[in-house]
Amino acid sequence: MNATIWQVEVYPLESALQDDPRGKSIEGEIRSLGWRQVPRVIVSDVYYLTGQNGSAAGSLEAGCLDDIARKLFSDPVIQKYRFTRISPDGNVVPVATPSSTIDDSPRGWAHRATVLKRPGVMDPVEASALHGLADLDIEGVSVRTAQRYYFYGNFQSEAVEGAGTRDVLAAKVLSNPVIEEVVWEDDASQEAKALPVFTLGGGADVEKVVVPLRNLEGEALLEISEKGQLSLNLEEMEAIRDHFASLGRDPTDIEIETLAQTWSEHCCHKTFTGNIDLRRVGADGSEIGRETIDNLLKETIRRATETIDAPWCLSVFHDNAGVIAFDEKYGITFKVETHNHPSAIEPYGGAGTGIGGVIRDTLGTGLGAKPIVNTDVFCFGPVDFPREDLPAGTLHPLRVLRGVVSGVRDYGNRMGIPTASGAVYFDDRYLGNPLVYAGSVGILPRDCIDKEVHAGDLIYALGGRTGRDGIHGATFSSVELTEESEEVSSGAVQIGNAITEKKVLDVLLEARDRRLFRCVTDCGAGGFSSAVGEMGEEVGARVELERVPLKYHGLSYTEIWISEAQERMVVAVPPEKAAELESLAASEEVDCTAIGEFTGSGRLELNFRGECVGDLDMKFLHDGIPRVPLQATVQEAQAGPGHFPEAAAPGETLKRLLGSPNIASKEWVIRQYDHEVQGQSVLKPLQGPGRDGPGDGVAFTPRYDSDRAIVIGCGMNPCYGDLDAYRMALSAIDEAMRNVVAAGGDPERTALLDNFSWGNTRRPEVLGQLVEAARGCHDAAVGLGTPFVSGKDSLNNEFRVGDRVISIPPTLLVSSLSIVDSAQTLTSMEFKRSGSVLVLVGETLPELGGSHFFRVCGGSGGEVPGVDVPRAREIFRSVHKAIRNGLVLSAHDPSEGGLAVAAAEMAFAGELGCEIELAKIPGPEADAETLLFSESNSRFLLEVDVDRVSELLALFEGLPAAVIGKTTQEASVRVLNAEGQEVLCEGLVELKEAWKSLSCFLSE
Repeated sequence: MNATIWQVEVYPLESALQDDPRGKSIEGEIRSLGWRQVPRVIVSDVYYLTGQNGSAAGSLEAGCLDDIARKLFSDPVIQKYRFTRISPDGNVVPVATPSSTIDDSPRGWAHRATVLKRPGVMDPVEASALHGLADLDIEGVSVRTAQRYYFYGNFQSEAVEGAGTRDVLAAKVLSNPVIEEVVWEDDASQEAKALPVFTLGGGADVEKVVVPLRNLEGEALLEISEKGQLSLNLEEMEAIRDHFASLGRDPTDIEIETLAQTWSEHCCHKTFTGNIDLRRVGADGSEIGRETIDNLLKETIRRATETIDAPWCLSVFHDNAGVIAFDEKYGITFKVETHNHPSAIEPYGGAGTGIGGVIRDTLGTGLGAKPIVNTDVFCFGPVDFPREDLPAGTLHPLRVLRGVVSGVRDYGNRMGIPTASGAVYFDDRYLGNPLVYAGSVGILPRDCIDKEVHAGDLIYALGGRTGRDGIHGATFSSVELTEESEEVSSGAVQIGNAITEKKVLDVLLEARDRRLFRCVTDCGAGGFSSAVGEMGEEVGARVELERVPLKYHGLSYTEIWISEAQERMVVAVPPEKAAELESLAASEEVDCTAIGEFTGSGRLELNFRGECVGDLDMKFLHDGIPRVPLQATVQEAQAGPGHFPEAAAPGETLKRLLGSPNIASKEWVIRQYDHEVQGQSVLKPLQGPGRDGPGDGVAFTPRYDSDRAIVIGCGMNPCYGDLDAYRMALSAIDEAMRNVVAAGGDPERTALLDNFSWGNTRRPEVLGQLVEAARGCHDAAVGLGTPFVSGKDSLNNEFRVGDRVISIPPTLLVSSLSIVDSAQTLTSMEFKRSGSVLVLVGETLPELGGSHFFRVCGGSGGEVPGVDVPRAREIFRSVHKAIRNGLVLSAHDPSEGGLAVAAAEMAFAGELGCEIELAKIPGPEADAETLLFSESNSRFLLEVDVDRVSELLALFEGLPAAVIGKTTQEASVRVLNAEGQEVLCEGLVELKEAWKSLSCFLSE
């Protein structure tokens, strides 16, 4: 410390302490660790101020500080504040101001912990504080922030093993060690211990670094890859070596880093585009067939879209998001990304920057689409997983869940974008590798879909500044996690700032409408290396790296180039438009800097302070990666009835299913998201009179001057993949389609997105599952006439601790987006009136393999639900026609948990009972458990007015559809067998309580 630091601490008034939610939340977290007695906790916010770069700040006097604290840092209704001056020699001096006294501070505490951001970690509160100081005409001040926790009582040593230490408390409750440090104090005299680092060192490294590898072989090449976190295999390292040997030189560090980012699995999807040798084997392991797949993506997902050739698909698979026609003037964009590995290490920052990144995908589509809806799907370990069994190096699933939800919530809400569609799934195998799918839907003028780069265009960096956050993010996301990942890969963690991105959004859309740029892309995985490299692929580019705006001093030229710091876009600007763009950006306080130009040379030239530090041929950069043959094995799926669990009363089974984490209400998550902002949501995620029933799809009207709507849904069931990856894919698409069709979406105007999250595809059996799932996607899409318009894969989702490897189940998320001519035809899922008729469309078959019934009650094996694709298409068309013609009062998709769960959800959402007759269910004769809990695909439970049943059934002529029951005034779900005997009768209150049990647990 070489300058005076002023400390402003803001803490609750005594009258507000009893209702302090932060303190009570920390007490709850401590209690979950096993403390028998939990000390009372008070939480305060701390702001440190000094002159910029550690210099003296003469303007920071007591009166000025008081003005800052009152107007910027505190709420006088519920908070007080105090001041401390810490001199360069460490002396701590309390300071009185007109609104505070020296004695105004928390007293009587036993322990105090101050949590500080580590050097280089993005702090959005700091950025907002600096902006507020500027508004107060206070300049030349640096700010750092912290949170402080006062503990009124000693920690209990008789708590669970390992939980009675400060270190465990700090790591598991107060902070994330990846991005924060905790300073403990036992009395106020130690206050100078808890001080932030205000600078990151001197100037940037200028000396060019050369990596000598021309004469290296085998292990020596791999050692360079491993030590540099390049995630390149031997064949790729050899290709780089041979290329530079042909040039007569070794690569520089920035050149090899650029190749590593561009060639990463995350960026170029080399498994999906690789050459696969596929063996098909029987139950005994003997080979029964063999084939070669030249490019899995082209032969399955893309081929399906090409075969369908839908004229309303405007842009697919070559931009940041897919684009489909909304009307004659506008297109709708849709992209879903994964942010799995970063979220495993830092859940809040990983998930927040995941949603921020996919929003930038929307902004980077065409000349810039306006984001209108966010989506999210999460996969976690069980929230009640025993802490003592948690693998080393992992965070507890409950902490991951809360951090991820908070990250998505804060980013979307602060940007003013509704988050509305999603799902949450739990499985032990997501313990070390949670999955975070973040989606963004946008609207784009159709004359802004095409973009291009011209030689002579200037390269502008627009938005956030560059720091060390996100270093090696692309390569980090391409490898497995281990118990050391938290420390080794902490540089890949990013912390976003939603307010900065909102300002970038405003500038970009205005610049688009003024045609101030010709091309735009987001600066995501790989940072500038990927963004500039992709934009300049056809023409070449030259970048002057010292021009890039930085968050702080000390970055090397390579760090500047590959950093994945957030909120940055890259645009290609005609020189004559540059001044106007800079003026527009300045009006919104957005950084806008020319960092180079597109040259027409076909090369990527990187300079730093006048010296060339990188020079790569664009053709080698994008096409030089070797295609390494991959081995895949597929074992024929073994169909059969499976092992049934021990019989239980169907009513008890239904309540167990409703209370199981994968079916139970996700209201705790949904309520944290603002799905009303922008005023365009017309079908909500929670439906019914109480707004707490689980909707199938959500709907929005993207244009205020039009009644035309979009419906969004999704489908996923990883447990099917354990038994039959092909049928898992069929089922995911079928469910995604049912989600939108049940809400009123048009199946003939529905587009799909695929997101594959898989384990280590270098293992033949794992790659074989991927091949089968991709083929299932192709067959279902072609048969249903629903094209894929975008997608993303995330491979190597494994966690290694010692000799143990935890691999995620094969997880395919299929997202769906459908166009609806009029929002007036949309349908929600809750029962509407007593005395209506219930019609079940689709057959119920003995397909319990991978079902929630088996999972919850102890069954195993069995046949995974299949899809009769041609018949499914006819069912979807007929249901849509029935809804469009006003024949359907409510509709719901029997998926997780089967018919019984669907009926119960419709009943308690609508506050009406129902009666169902098992003998009338379409399909072969079966036992009650199969009829109630089978998850057979392509089914809908429809509520129909009694006077219109004949008209509705006429639409399903030749298809399986039958009246199976009715709605009632009685507040119960009642099921009768063929003899008219009651096999299930459960009250709506009890069913709803079971369904809400998870949200109640999470909200405690």
